[in-house]
Parts: sequence; C-alpha cells; structure tokens
Amino acid sequence: MSSKSLQQARNYEKIYGGKIGEEERPLFHVSPKIGWMNDPNGFSWYQGEYHLFYQYHLFNTSWGPMYWGHVRTKDFVQWEWLPTALAPDTEYDNAGCFSGSAMELPDGRHMLMYTGVQEWKREDGYTESRQVQCVAFGDGADYEKYEKNPILTQADLPEGGSAEDFRDPKIWRDEKENRYYAVIGNRPADGSGSILLFSSEDTLHWEFVTVLDNCKNQYGKMWECPDFFILDNVAVILTSPQEMRARGMEFHNGNGTIYITGNYDPETHRFDRTEVRAIDYGLDFYAPQTVLTPDGRRIMIGWMQSWETSHSQPHGSKWFGMMTIPRELHIINGRLIQNPVRELERYRSEPVLYRDVDVRERIQLPQVCGRSLDMTVRVRPAGEKLYENFTIKVAKDTENYTAISYTPGSSILRFDRSNSGFRHDIIASREVLVRNQSGELSLRIIMDRFSVEIFANNGEQAISSTIYTPQDAASISFEANGMAIMDVEKYDIVIPRKQDTNPE
Repeated sequence: MSSKSLQQARNYEKIYGGKIGEEERPLFHVSPKIGWMNDPNGFSWYQGEYHLFYQYHLFNTSWGPMYWGHVRTKDFVQWEWLPTALAPDTEYDNAGCFSGSAMELPDGRHMLMYTGVQEWKREDGYTESRQVQCVAFGDGADYEKYEKNPILTQADLPEGGSAEDFRDPKIWRDEKENRYYAVIGNRPADGSGSILLFSSEDTLHWEFVTVLDNCKNQYGKMWECPDFFILDNVAVILTSPQEMRARGMEFHNGNGTIYITGNYDPETHRFDRTEVRAIDYGLDFYAPQTVLTPDGRRIMIGWMQSWETSHSQPHGSKWFGMMTIPRELHIINGRLIQNPVRELERYRSEPVLYRDVDVRERIQLPQVCGRSLDMTVRVRPAGEKLYENFTIKVAKDTENYTAISYTPGSSILRFDRSNSGFRHDIIASREVLVRNQSGELSLRIIMDRFSVEIFANNGEQAISSTIYTPQDAASISFEANGMAIMDVEKYDIVIPRKQDTNPE
C-alpha cells in the first residue's frame, strides 16, 4: 500500500472516526466510520467472511471525491470497520473511485473491480470527463491497483455508447464455463440507459458480449449499479435508473430502483423481459447489490438514503448515510420477495407477545416500545365488517412520531415521516398498493435508531426510510377507525460492542 492519499485517509478516519460515540450511530446497520457514505460496493465472500465496501467521502458529510470504505462481517449483523481500501490517487481515477464489485479469485486474491473517473480541463476551460473500468488486488485488508489499468475504456464500448456514463461493474465467475462475466451500466445513443455484458478468461482482458437490456426511455434514463443473477430459476436484473417518472404507486419521480425478471439463454446471452417492478417502496433506498452465500442464499443490501433528500442532514452530524439490513431474496409467483437475513434472529431478546388484541381507539401495550427492535404486527377485521383504517405510530413522544397506516378498502399502505424530526421541506410520505386478504395484513418492522424498514406480507414489498426523531422518542401506539384485531410479536435487538480494525 504505497499511496500517500490512501495513508492520509486511513490516518484521518482513525483519529476522527474514533471520536463518534456508539450511541450516535445505528446499532446494527452499516454506517461510515466518519463522513459521507453512499452506494454499497464489493459485496463479496472472501476467506470465510463477508466484505462490503462503499462509496466514501470521509472528509465531509456531503458527496465528494469518492474513496472506498470497507467493513466485514461473519453474520451480516455485527460489522467490523477496516481501513479505507481505495483512494482516487491515479491519473485514471483522479476524480473518484466510483462503484464496483469484488470476488475471491482461485489463487486466493481478493479482486476489486471499480469505475475510475478521470477529469481534465480543456483549453477552453470546459471540464471533460470519462469513466473507465479498473481492478485492484489484495488480501482482504490492503489492495494494489493493477499497473496496466484501465482494463476497459471507451474503445470497448458498442457503437453509440457514452464514455461519460460507463460505470458500476458487477463481476461473477461462471464455474461451468470457467469464465468471468461483468455487467456495466452505460448510456447509449438514445440518451437513456443500458446494461452491457462483458466476458473475460483472466479478469484482465475483456471483450464485449452483448447489450443485456436497454431502457429505451421506458424506465428513467441512465441505469446505474446493475446486478444480474439467476434466482429460483428466474433471470433477474437489478438496476437504479436516474430521472424516473412516477407511475401510479409503483414508481416515483427521481432516482429509483427496479428489478427486471426474464428468461436468459446462456448460450446466446439473450435476455427477454417478463416483468418490471420497484425493488423498494420507501423514501430511502438506492443502488442495491447482492452476494451469493456459500449456503446458496442470494443476499441484497442497499444504500438507505435518497439523493433527493441527502442534503437534509441532522445538525452537527459527523457521519451521514447508512445501509439497509441485508435481505434474503426469492422469486415467488414471479415477484421478488425480500426479508431480513435470518441471522438477525440470533440477536433478539426480551420477547413480548400479544394475541387477539381488540383495537378500536388508540392503545399502547406494556413493553412494546423502543428504537432498536424487530416487531411483527398482524391485523385483521374483528368481524365481517372491514375496519376503515389501522395505524401504528413508532418513535413517538409528545411531539414526534412516524406513522404506518393501512386502508383495507383500497389496499393502500402508507408511510409518513412528516413528524419524524426533519426540519427541511423534504418528501415525507409514500404509498404502496399491497395484496388485499379481506383486511388481513402482516407487517414486520425493523427499527434501528435512525431508520424504519417495513416488510409487508412476508416480504412481498419492502419500505425503507430514515428518521431522525430524538432517540428518547420510543413509544409505540396502535389505533383503528372501526374494529380490528391484532397480534404483536416484539423483540429488542441487542448487539455486542462494535469492533474496529485500523493499521498500527
């Protein structure tokens, strides 16, 4: 590790990151050591542990020249910080080490594949930019950039491809073919987005295979952070389109996320769409990435923040941005199902169970409270007549609360953080259409101090959002307009003291 810039970053985070108290952070969600965090990168299994990297601007809580931060875990719940992995310290990545992926190579090395952003000023003063793909190799702690970077440039793009929007490689190895593949986002001539497929025998020399899928201006513009895998015998693309247009309750304006299911022929590399849906319906979710575990599970993690509200930071915060809880994925009846990793259940404590609770007016239940918890609420009609509305208020005190409400007549589930501690004019609510089972609804709610993640009907839909209500606002209430019956199963989440690894 010879870079002066990288060593300076490691020294900085060691000194200043250690000054942030544990109570100022999420308990079990990944947050940056210090400064700014965005997209998850390099989510991979390496020598018995899961590694996660992330877009990192440690010197400020706003977006800036991108480094790669680094954490690892054995169980997706307890995370250990590692020193900064990459710095923008070469000619080909002088404006940032953008998103990418990682994998363990057969020779035992950990390979990072990322987008390098190069900027330069022309004689007329205009700043020009291009994006190239680069690799680095390491041992899980220290990484050296390949001396012949970049390995993919504008020359490798199909006709009409943009060198300014060519980013976010996701790599994997096909064991049967003994070949490597990568999908990379690009902007074609029509100005929207596409996902390019490349292949390689050695991870260093790549060839263009095909355009796996094209946006054709149907779902936003540039498609960022693509991922591609086979899940339950279905081909799945994940991507994050910029400049989406709202479409009912399925898609919202701005930066969104979609999953595309389809059929894939590995011989011809042809992908044919069958369906396109949103991945997450909350206010804060972007740039998800997956890893395949040794036991065969597909696990996804995302940035729990939105670009549109990323300027709305708590006053005096020394860190900003966090990841979602990692989620196990399945395809059931053609739909993406996502639920918190099963490992989280090991950290449950103090179980509180209620059955057949009659809810008419506002009630609170003894011991059902807290800000770091795993709670499942099941609601159903008290008789043949549907209740009009059912509401759960969490992170509640005399002034603040976050509301989760369900209207069975329209099958609309609504999340509202209008009173959740933000003092900016930001997006505060979102609605999603859920499956209607005659007024029955199941909600699993994961809270971790600064966030709420909701999984409706056993993971059919997920709703992820940040909140910054004061931490002592910890009450939870339930109310119904009409007569409803509910069951509540609530656990506190208790995590041992976080670990931290830094160079001597």
